[in-house]
Amino acid sequence: MSAPTSPADLVILGGGSGGYAAAFRASELGLNVVLIEKDKVGGTCLHRGCIPTKALLHAGEVADLAREGEQFGVKTSLAGIDMDGVNSYKDGVVAKLYKGLQGLVKARKITYVEGEGRLTSPTTVEVNGQTYEGKHILLATGSYARSLPGLEVDGTKVITSDHALNLDRVPASAIILGGGVIGCEFASAWKSFGVDVTIIEALPHLVPLEDEAASKLLERAFRRRKIGFELGSRFSGVQNTENGVKVSLENGKEIEAELLLVAVGRGPVSEGLGYEEAGVQMDRGYVLVDEYCSTNVPTVSAVGDLIPTLQLAHVGFGEGILVAEKVAGLNPAPIDYAGVPRITYSDPEVASVGLTEAQAKERYGEVTTLTYDLAGNGRSQILKTTGAVKLIQAPDGPVVGIHMVGSRVGELIAEAQLIYNWEAEADDVASLIHPHPTQSEALGEAHLALAGKPLHVHG
Repeated sequence: MSAPTSPADLVILGGGSGGYAAAFRASELGLNVVLIEKDKVGGTCLHRGCIPTKALLHAGEVADLAREGEQFGVKTSLAGIDMDGVNSYKDGVVAKLYKGLQGLVKARKITYVEGEGRLTSPTTVEVNGQTYEGKHILLATGSYARSLPGLEVDGTKVITSDHALNLDRVPASAIILGGGVIGCEFASAWKSFGVDVTIIEALPHLVPLEDEAASKLLERAFRRRKIGFELGSRFSGVQNTENGVKVSLENGKEIEAELLLVAVGRGPVSEGLGYEEAGVQMDRGYVLVDEYCSTNVPTVSAVGDLIPTLQLAHVGFGEGILVAEKVAGLNPAPIDYAGVPRITYSDPEVASVGLTEAQAKERYGEVTTLTYDLAGNGRSQILKTTGAVKLIQAPDGPVVGIHMVGSRVGELIAEAQLIYNWEAEADDVASLIHPHPTQSEALGEAHLALAGKPLHVHG
């Protein structure tokens, strides 16, 4: 495909969540857009992240239901996990979404270029020996699965989430290095498949970025599920054994398993792409931006996992839309990152929006908190899930943090997001009637209690 003769309005390097969202919004606004992607449009999220991992987790949920049907009076048993079948279900979901996405790129009349691009000046990107000029350039090259210094990933015994998504067997045992979102999600799915799992986390809690109370509820649930974890334990080395790996910790402990999943986070893909040479300011591989995702070079913006904001697909979408609107001459509001919902899709799920109690105390001094136990929620009892909704309120003011743990609570976070972002006070939410019996009532009940008019609350 030959390059447009006149400069495009927007040339986008990277077709993941941030890149393609910017392309779609910019083309909607009448801009001429070039989208460059070396692999597949959809990026990490669609092909190696959010979508395939959630499919694995759902297959795990089905396995648990089959194994535990008796508790609902249904006589079921689990004959086994067919990894070929699980993978074909997972890949089918991805393929369908990928096809839809490709159709949207065509329908929006976006110039799509396949190949590895490189920034060659503040207004040009080179792909396959061809130069594309843009009035504005958007860098959206995403992230890769990180390892630790000296820890070599071999793709068979020591693997990353990329490899874990394509395993053709169910390992007997696994050690997961990292107790963040990715580590906890794989631990949950693998445990459902019958894997003996141990998580190693250097910090004092699982999902350490969440409110401490939420972390503790998840830890309690994982203990009940017999998912092992070593907290406050630093990794010191790994060696191959006949049947797998032996991992040593700095505290002298050694753990053996069939494989080691390295889930220590994701690093920015920026090396050798010409960013620094074009004058773009960087820090440890990340591209530095202001609140409008603009770099220090006026014609260059950056979004998604490439910049040091929350590494979430929906954040990439939001940033991509922000840049497209800014380039089109609109006046979009910057993103309040605290107001973005965050979910760990383990069993139970952990979902939050706004500030943790520690962050709120730092900002406001004293805060009011309220915890509503899901034991009082009818729908949660039907689902046989435990957990809680925790609210954090600014002094005589709005609710500034909502933290939930329990099966399916990720689906409740959209309402919680409105509560935080619209600066609702407890009374505002208490006066809304929530449908019965749903888990959404737990949010309503928590706000009723916070407003001083508890309904189904003991004590």
